[in-house]
Amino acid sequence: MKIVVAGEVLEQVKEFCFLGSMISDDACRCHREIKRRIAMGEEAFSRRRQLLRGGLKRMVKTLVWSVTLYCAETWSLRKEDITRLEACEMWIWCRMEKISWTEQVSNEEVLKLVEEERSLLTIIRMRQRNSMGHIMIGGSLQR
Repeated sequence: MKIVVAGEVLEQVKEFCFLGSMISDDACRCHREIKRRIAMGEEAFSRRRQLLRGGLKRMVKTLVWSVTLYCAETWSLRKEDITRLEACEMWIWCRMEKISWTEQVSNEEVLKLVEEERSLLTIIRMRQRNSMGHIMIGGSLQR
C-alpha cells in the first residue's frame, strides 16, 4: 500500500509500538504481542519477587496481571496463545510459592496451595465481552 501525505510517501513498516501495544501488519494475529506481554508480566513478577512471595495474591493480580493483560480485549486468541497464557499463570503461582519445576507438582496441587482457580483466560474473555458491549452501545458497529 502506498500512502501519500503532503506529497511525501509514508514509510511502510511491519510493526510499530502504539500506546504501549505492538501493532503489526499480519492482520488480526496477536501471537507476537501475547508473547511480548507474557514476557513483560514475568519480568514484572521477577522485579518484585521478594514482595510477591508469601501469599500476596492481590499484589500479583494488581502488579503482574495488569502488565500481562494490557490491551488483551483486542487479542484474537489461538490455541497456542491460550496454552502460553495458562503456562504463564501457573509459572507465576509456582514462583510465588517457591515451587521448582523439578519438584513435579501438578497444576491442580499448585492451585490448591495458593487457593486460586485459573482466572487469566476468564479475565481476558470478560474484558473482550465488556469491550464489545461498549462498542455496540456506542453505535460504532453499523448493523
